Amino acid sequence: MLYPYVTLGDGTEILHTQIFEEDGVEKVEVHFEKPINNGFMSARFVLPTYELIIRDNVSDEEIAFFIEFLEHNVPLIYEFARAGGAESA
Repeated sequence: MLYPYVTLGDGTEILHTQIFEEDGVEKVEVHFEKPINNGFMSARFVLPTYELIIRDNVSDEEIAFFIEFLEHNVPLIYEFARAGGAESA
């Protein structure tokens, strides 16, 4: 399940999963999505490694911005992921 985190000024929705454990590491997937002319722009990263696992209609500049955004928001994303979303925190 994806939980809403924030909507950016350009309409990009940022969502996240609950925390899940893999190989003893707490992980969260963070999804970026925005409607575009012929569908959606989307990118999904796995924290804490910032591994990009989905990339569709996203420029290198957008990827760089998303990584920078994540670097500044990791603590809050993990807090909300533990609580079951921002509305529950």
